[in-house]
Amino acid sequence: MDHILGEVIIIRALEQRILAEGQILPGEVLKVGSFLNQQIDTVLLKEIGGEIARLFSCNNVTKVLTIEASGIAIACAAGIAMGVPVVFAKKHSTSNLSGDVLSTEVFSYTHQQTYKVVVPSDYISSEDTVLIVDDFLAKGNALKGLIEIVEKAGAGLAGCAIAIEKGFQGGGDSLRAKGIRVESLAIIDKMTDDSLEFRPQSV
Repeated sequence: MDHILGEVIIIRALEQRILAEGQILPGEVLKVGSFLNQQIDTVLLKEIGGEIARLFSCNNVTKVLTIEASGIAIACAAGIAMGVPVVFAKKHSTSNLSGDVLSTEVFSYTHQQTYKVVVPSDYISSEDTVLIVDDFLAKGNALKGLIEIVEKAGAGLAGCAIAIEKGFQGGGDSLRAKGIRVESLAIIDKMTDDSLEFRPQSV
């Protein structure tokens, strides 16, 4: 399949699933648990992972990084397609985390809570080129925290790959303005209590 046609098909398939099954909740929250981050459509997941791998195929990615928990499946799909390990940041220190860690604080817009997120320092090194992957991008707090972890490790940043971006909340465009590559498969430009409008994307 031609890669441009393939990208269009994946974007349209994701947008259609959002329209058909997404639930808009108070506080500009979009729930897609029925197919993406709780009950997971593995066929769609595989396609998303393959598209992320294609988009960043020339970046020499050595690690995929995400944050627990709902981004892990997409990150793993991308990591499998790229043939590289996946690392996820835990949202709090646990008893089985020993030694040096890379840490930062992340404010969750959805949960209105600040988390300390940590990654063992031997999981990401200055020899790595890291691709950050997540299911959602809203205000960009999680990505900024993960970018800080990459910087603390002295690793290179290939960019960020996102399944669904809420473009009207500005996080993605803010990161792009700083020169960070952000690729989102579906970008929602407007969201009301009963409707969504996607941003047209050139492919």
